[in-house]
Amino acid sequence: MKRKTKKESFKTALRKDLKKNSFAYLLLVPVLLWYIVFCYAPMWGVLLAFKDYKPLLGFAESQWVGLRHFKDFLSGPFFGRTVRNTFMLNIWGLAFGFTSPILLALLLNEVKAMRYKKIVQTITYMPHFISLVVICGMIHIFTQSGGILTQLVEWITGTEHASLLGYANMFRPIYTFSGIWQNIGWDSIIYLSAMSSIDPGLYEAAEIDGAGRFRKMWHVTLPQISPTIIILFIFAVGGLMASGHEKIILLYNSLTYETADVIASYVYRRGLQEASYSFATAVGLISSAVNFLLLWFTNRVSKKYSEISIF
Repeated sequence: MKRKTKKESFKTALRKDLKKNSFAYLLLVPVLLWYIVFCYAPMWGVLLAFKDYKPLLGFAESQWVGLRHFKDFLSGPFFGRTVRNTFMLNIWGLAFGFTSPILLALLLNEVKAMRYKKIVQTITYMPHFISLVVICGMIHIFTQSGGILTQLVEWITGTEHASLLGYANMFRPIYTFSGIWQNIGWDSIIYLSAMSSIDPGLYEAAEIDGAGRFRKMWHVTLPQISPTIIILFIFAVGGLMASGHEKIILLYNSLTYETADVIASYVYRRGLQEASYSFATAVGLISSAVNFLLLWFTNRVSKKYSEISIF
């Protein structure tokens, strides 16, 4: 009797699994369709970056221009400003926005009163479910002349201010810390989930050795959730050259372009407002390529020194 090859064995096992778990595979179909239609099918659009696209001529009849749009952006007057602002906003996000949920999760993990813990979690989760447009409207109210944040800044500095969103040097703090307020509770969930799987015996052993709360947090909790932190950090670094343009567009103005105009908002203005579709596609493609390189590099460094990686 002939032995089955690996290929035949795989086909037989796959056929049995499909038959046994047919309903589960059926549930997977809408997800695959969504990714195909909305994620993979539109990828042909990157070819616009290499054409001088004219809507009246259509994609096929528009002229090929090669790397002209890439050269125009890299040598253009806004290249330095948009790259610097994008990088700086995300560095602020890494320094404050990435660490804040970890600190909140560590503090909540030390709370023994469950009722108080649930109240704090509910309060910190709530801003995440508020519409971004409403959030930005609230920020405009808080930072306008006479707003609560404006009054606080005036009390600290001792000088009068108009709307804080009219000062270029105030945009990064407002953008970053409003983002923390909006997402700190929601982002802490994954860390709390990781902490819930820590073996209680580790805390007991540390307590027997004389460790207090802070030392247990430092020597037990943080090392145990470090794989989660590292994976999320890799993704965060992989998005250093990408910023959510919706919130920036709702908050910035011509007075704050010097610190607020990022690649995404520049692409929005050139692509939609000025109808330079090919140029905007080229800029977006450059940003995506840089993000991929950052992701690959960070993942490689993490894999080398901590043996934790996403691929």
